[in-house]
Amino acid sequence: MKKKVFIISGGISKERLISLDTGLQVARELKRNGYKVKISEPDNNLEKEIKIFKPGVIFNALHGQYGEDGYIQTILEKFNIPYTHSGVIPSAIAMDKEISKKIFIKNKINTPKFFTYSYDLKNIALIKKINKELKFPVVVKPLNEGSSVNVYICNKKNIIKILNSIKNYKKVMIEKFIGGREIQVAIMGNRKLGAIELKPKRKFYDYKAKYSTNAKTQHLIPVDLSKNKLNQVLNIAMKAHKVIGCSGVTRSDFKFYRDKFHLLEINTQPGMTKLSLVPEIAAHKGIKFIQLIEWILNDASKQK
Repeated sequence: MKKKVFIISGGISKERLISLDTGLQVARELKRNGYKVKISEPDNNLEKEIKIFKPGVIFNALHGQYGEDGYIQTILEKFNIPYTHSGVIPSAIAMDKEISKKIFIKNKINTPKFFTYSYDLKNIALIKKINKELKFPVVVKPLNEGSSVNVYICNKKNIIKILNSIKNYKKVMIEKFIGGREIQVAIMGNRKLGAIELKPKRKFYDYKAKYSTNAKTQHLIPVDLSKNKLNQVLNIAMKAHKVIGCSGVTRSDFKFYRDKFHLLEINTQPGMTKLSLVPEIAAHKGIKFIQLIEWILNDASKQK
């Protein structure tokens, strides 16, 4: 008998719409294949709805803050019901770009140089620090957002204006900009699932490039890399997956520049929409969408 699946999607993060899309597409596929499914928002009625529905497994379709940063995972732990993707601590670590990058560096995983900025330097001092430690252009990004929300490539002329426009974050990351090719790698448990290359028409693979069909980002699979280089990036993604302590499916984002891979970040809850990369990589490996979802559900059950 197939397990009853409770899907949590939506939420209050800036990735709410993507989360709703992920939840709907997963639910549609499960219902089509005979599963009893309920979708819910992570609101005050969540506990009551879980107790009434009595699911065999919870599919966490949330993205962004409160969904993949350990917050909802902490709440789900008390139900003693298997839930998908990574647990509390790995989720919190992966979502915090500063902590995760420090772990990458400690484990000799190549990642762009960076420092964090708390609006504590005068403009001239900040420019001097960037020139000395990173050089322009740089990437400015929040520490705890996903889907490239409020990520900007900055030069000396526009960085102060951009930093002031996202001042509500109080602390941001300023990272050395790495040019080159965008390579994304999917890991599925202990399996190096595969890689895909993205060629955005926009300046980089930002929020619009990820989720707008009008952005016309090219998805290239198989990736034009030598067997040796492909194995290298797959191995780095697996190493990152393990050192963070992730479960289930993850997607690691790389830049390939001057024959070196630079790991930007690891995503513990990749999207499951029509434009999402993990389902596309899985399909290239002969894994149907329903098979991918069922694997994620079964993996969740093994975690408990």
